[in-house]
Amino acid sequence: MAAKSILYIEDDELDVICFERALLKFNLPIIFYTAYNGIEALELLEGKNKISIPDIIVLDLSMPKMNGFEFLKVLRESRIYDSVRIFIMTTSNDDKDRILAETYDIDGYIIKPLNFNENTKRNSSMDNFMQFQINKMLGKDLSNL
Repeated sequence: MAAKSILYIEDDELDVICFERALLKFNLPIIFYTAYNGIEALELLEGKNKISIPDIIVLDLSMPKMNGFEFLKVLRESRIYDSVRIFIMTTSNDDKDRILAETYDIDGYIIKPLNFNENTKRNSSMDNFMQFQINKMLGKDLSNL
């Protein structure tokens, strides 16, 4: 049984840590890759030391160098990524962003919790959110692992 792979493209290191920590709690054979912007992600996918095509890409929209929409435009120009499930995970609740993202044939648009101020942020809330979202992404694939 082959491990599934996820490429998480996110410029906020804390979000990457939270995502990976929540993913590890599933205790499943999942290969986890990260990139901090679209350029780094393309280098992982098509560069000299490229990774295998991931099963799932989780993508933030607002990133430096190459944002999520620019990355999606480049990715969708190649048919080899058609089978990759793509989930946007962003703080943007703007209908224009959601509508534009859907034109790139994404599998889901997930709104991250807005940043909590230090007095109300609770790790358990973030963990619950991440567990729910990861389960949503992997849900159909869990039986295949």
